[in-house]
Amino acid sequence: MISVATLGSHCALQVLKGAKDEGLKTILVCEKRREKLYRRFQFIDELILVNSFSEILDQRCQSTLEKNNAVMIPHGTLIAQMTSEQIESIKTPIFGNKWILRWESDREMKEKLMREANLPVPKPVTNPKDINNLVIVKRQGAAGGKGYFMAANEQDYNKKRNQLILDGIISKDETLYIQEYAAGVLAYLQFFYSPLKKEVEFFGVDQRHESDIEGLARIPSEQQLKNNKVPSFNVIGNSPLVLRESLLDEVYTMGENFVEASKRLVAPGMNGPFCIEGVYDENAKFTSFEFSARIVAGTNIYMDGSPYYSLLFNEQMSMGKRIAREIKLADTSNQLDMVTT
Repeated sequence: MISVATLGSHCALQVLKGAKDEGLKTILVCEKRREKLYRRFQFIDELILVNSFSEILDQRCQSTLEKNNAVMIPHGTLIAQMTSEQIESIKTPIFGNKWILRWESDREMKEKLMREANLPVPKPVTNPKDINNLVIVKRQGAAGGKGYFMAANEQDYNKKRNQLILDGIISKDETLYIQEYAAGVLAYLQFFYSPLKKEVEFFGVDQRHESDIEGLARIPSEQQLKNNKVPSFNVIGNSPLVLRESLLDEVYTMGENFVEASKRLVAPGMNGPFCIEGVYDENAKFTSFEFSARIVAGTNIYMDGSPYYSLLFNEQMSMGKRIAREIKLADTSNQLDMVTT
């Protein structure tokens, strides 16, 4: 019997509730400091208590997962707290493509894959001296927006970078990625690709609420100018968004192009959930500045199903439940190797 496992953070509740709804055993790799939280939920069958998530590589954890015939569901915490080499060394089967997570974690590789998929991307700036328009500066990996900042020129960049170093938010030798800032309506497009059905499904859209950059918008400009603190883009939560129906054809095209590009660059391709993240401008033109090659936390707002999935399934279908159903179908048809790496 297959079981589903994940790390106790990010979207673990959705993932394990969906697995339990599909009749699968659920396992949570849980930091001891969060045990009290996760003990509240009866759909979690077993907790593997650890001091830190890196212990998933230890023999004790790996043997427990192997004994339970577990499939590990990756999410943002896995990428944020482990290196690509560590993730790729996990012996437990990982749902989706663990090799593509390296492409998500590296900004240059990420940009290459997005361009291969013909996604419109903001212009990168390779040297702070070349900043002549408003830019956003990002860290590598899945940092959740923490340590990101905007800059208007090289002097502004150096001032804010040095302040973040002094505040201990980024390290002195940390490599930062600079790209021109794309303005518009934020839209994080959530997809699922089934290698069993060979079909892209559009799941939903979310917007992210970031602190304290959003709070600054409510402060009069006079007070903003007197504030020397570097604003944070740390994601606090998510809210749902429904697109104009006329935009959906392009949305599906972008998802399909991304899947095909990933097959060419990083076999076996983009299997399972993923997200294309960007903004719509005043002409409803989409510019993509990120992708996430796994389930995103924004899907948590659709635990009872999304508007778009209600068009595809005659039942409530969360992303966690969709993942579990794909695993169950692959297992019963002896095709588990098609959905895991």
